[in-house]
Amino acid sequence: MTSRIGPFVALLIGLQAAPALADRSDVLYSYKHWQVEGITFDDGTYACLAEVAEAGESFSIWVFPDQTIRLQFYSQDWDFGESDTADLEVEIDHRSPWSLTGANLTQSSVLFDLPDGDDSVNFVVEVAEGRTLHLRSSDGTPVKDYSLAGSSASISNLIDCGVAIRDTSNPFN
Repeated sequence: MTSRIGPFVALLIGLQAAPALADRSDVLYSYKHWQVEGITFDDGTYACLAEVAEAGESFSIWVFPDQTIRLQFYSQDWDFGESDTADLEVEIDHRSPWSLTGANLTQSSVLFDLPDGDDSVNFVVEVAEGRTLHLRSSDGTPVKDYSLAGSSASISNLIDCGVAIRDTSNPFN
């Protein structure tokens, strides 16, 4: 773990179906293909979002006030219907792959909530340090690759947002 990542670990230790439609989005940070936003939903709930997006596809990390961390992989080429599940694999650069057992497939998205604990912290640290995220089927067949260029500062801003929304009223007003 590099020294610049140390603060991520300390903050992530405290962090661990999307709400209604977004009513308002505040851009908190933007760099290269990454954008970090504070999202206020029309039902009064809110979340933080870090997303890297290019031409009809994206990889997103959501943080909710209860400190749930949700991964979302999106492609306009996918049509999973209303609801299904699959076991997937994620590899960052050439590190050991991560298993996403029972990921939810819905419409054009794959959703997976990270479990509480050190493994989730380690996953987010790998994203912050990584260059490329490889999404694969459970047998290792390539599905999509996502650039992580600019992820270090983006994840740092996501963590700051996650800390701000923990146990507080809406910080985006």
